[in-house]
Amino acid sequence: MKKFLLRAGLVVALVGGPGFAASVGEKSAPASSAPASGLTGRVVETMNAATYTYVLIDTGAKKVWAAAPQFAVKLGDKIAVAEAMPMTNYQSKTLNRTFALVYFSGSVTVNGAPTAPVAGAAPADSAALPQGHPAIPGPASPPPPDLTGIKRAGSGQTVAELITGKAKFVGRPIAVRARVVKFNAMILGKNWLHLRDGSGVEGTNDLTVTTAATVKVGDLVLVTGQLTSDRDFGSGYKYGLIVEDAKVVIE
Repeated sequence: MKKFLLRAGLVVALVGGPGFAASVGEKSAPASSAPASGLTGRVVETMNAATYTYVLIDTGAKKVWAAAPQFAVKLGDKIAVAEAMPMTNYQSKTLNRTFALVYFSGSVTVNGAPTAPVAGAAPADSAALPQGHPAIPGPASPPPPDLTGIKRAGSGQTVAELITGKAKFVGRPIAVRARVVKFNAMILGKNWLHLRDGSGVEGTNDLTVTTAATVKVGDLVLVTGQLTSDRDFGSGYKYGLIVEDAKVVIE
C-alpha cells in the first residue's frame, strides 16, 4: 500500500506568483515514459502555487525545476526529490509561465527530513493532467486569516482605498495595516506578499507588495512604501498596482 501511494503521487499540477493561488487549466505535454531516479541539490528559488511547492534545484551540474504537494522549504536547503516524473513544456496558468522541464514527485526530503503534506481533496488542476496519470491528494487548504478588527494605520489607507483611489495614491508614500494572505519567497530576487484587511470586495480587496522582509501567512503587518502602477517585471509578472521594496513590520 505504501508503494502504491508513493507511485500515485508521482505527478501533480503549481504559483504563485506573486501573485504567488491554482486554477483548472494547467497544461503539459505528455510525460516521458519512465520516472527519473531522483534529484538532489540546493534550493536556489522556490514558490508556492495553490497546494503545491515549486523549487529550482542546483544539482551541481545543472539547475532544474521540481514540484510536489506544498511543503516548507527555504533558499539554501538541501533537497532530495525521489522518483520524479519529468514533464516537458508544462504550462502553469497559475504562475503564468511555461516550464521547459519540471519534475513532479510525491516524495521529498528537506535537509534529510521527509516532508509531510496533509492529505486532502485532489486539487482542481488535477483535471488537467495528461490522460492516464493519477491525481494525488493535495494538502488541505488552511482556514483563511481572520480579517476582522484590523485598525487603519495612523495617517494611512485601507487596501480598498488604495486600489479604488489609484490615481490619487500612485507615486505617493502609503501606509497600510493588513494580514498576509499569501507569501512567496525570492521570486525575481524579492519576497512577494498579498495583503488583505477586510476592506473592499473581489477585485479591490487584495494588494501585492514586494519586500526583503520574511513573513508568513496570517501575520498582521504594517507596510509602508510607495505605490506604483502598471509594472511589468517580465516572465509574465504584470501588475496594475503594487507596492515595491516596501518596509514591512510584523505587529
